[in-house]
Amino acid sequence: MSSARAAVENLSFSEERKEFILNVLDPVLQKVVAEVIAKKPEQPTDFMIDMLRKLSGVPETAPSTHLSLQQTNDVLKKKLMQMQSFLQDAASPGGAKPADEEAGPTEAEAEAREPPQEDDEQEEEEDDDEPDEPPPPPVNMSRQRASVSAEAYGSWNQKKPFDPPKYPKTEEQAERLRSILSRSFMFSALSPKDQAIVVLAMKEASFQPGERIIQEGDDGDFLCLIEAGNPECKKLINGEEKVVKKCAPGDVFGELALLYNARRAASVDATDQCVAWQLDRETFNYIVKDAASKQTGLHVPFLEKVGIFSLLDDYERSQLSDAMKSETYAKDEFVIRQGEEGHSFYVVEEGSLMVLKADDGSDPKE
Repeated sequence: MSSARAAVENLSFSEERKEFILNVLDPVLQKVVAEVIAKKPEQPTDFMIDMLRKLSGVPETAPSTHLSLQQTNDVLKKKLMQMQSFLQDAASPGGAKPADEEAGPTEAEAEAREPPQEDDEQEEEEDDDEPDEPPPPPVNMSRQRASVSAEAYGSWNQKKPFDPPKYPKTEEQAERLRSILSRSFMFSALSPKDQAIVVLAMKEASFQPGERIIQEGDDGDFLCLIEAGNPECKKLINGEEKVVKKCAPGDVFGELALLYNARRAASVDATDQCVAWQLDRETFNYIVKDAASKQTGLHVPFLEKVGIFSLLDDYERSQLSDAMKSETYAKDEFVIRQGEEGHSFYVVEEGSLMVLKADDGSDPKE
């Protein structure tokens, strides 16, 4: 209790509120958390709702009340969400509201503990005539909780005055870059103004055959857009580096470390004379990342309709969307060919395809 009291003392609450947290809210939370940890239920949300029902004195079945079991569950879910919201406010510095703006906890407690009135027939009839209140949105337990140190994160994440680098280019080079960017998913959502900033900020780099361009595990401070050459992406698998992708002109690599503030996911080696354009992290964050996020928002609803991704949550689908790029094919053009080594799979967004297969050297059949 001493550690709990020390934590509560640092909150911007009145003494009355602090006593309520320590003497009323904390014991309930300790019971619920202890039971969840001990039982490890498959559905922790439902388990917590059942516990709150028992602690509030509401029976599992209440035939004598005018609330159905579904309605009772909805009410308890709403109370659980309110409690979660209260805890988030308590954990966030400056998140506490003045006492006159907050709902009195003792009133909420009394409402939770007050048994339903069984003899009020008139009120029962009126309630039956009214449409049921829609249930609150489900609590998504898979989401990462908000950072407690929101102040520190916010300070780190604030945009500062930005002056993008400028590397002069000939009109021919700029036109080539614009052409490549327009075909890349990562840059296709840029406005003409932002595209001009990105083109000017890109720095040309040349690599000799066998030269390592980026190293798996390193911090990433730039991405590369290939103009010429065919570098290979390699990952360390079971102690051995294996080629996982072969790149071509127009491809982008090194962007994942910038998108997710992560270390390099793979190494990239030049296999021939390679010319690439490097874009620094700061320009990417200020110009490209927001536009790419908007483009991701367009693809996530589409991915929800794809059966193979039905078990993913929204966060996982957004990550998948970031890694996908749109490709367009003309009529009668091959997307993949039988016998080729496969490095990608495709989801048909628009149009129709024909699958042809040849057996034992025979002509392909549909």
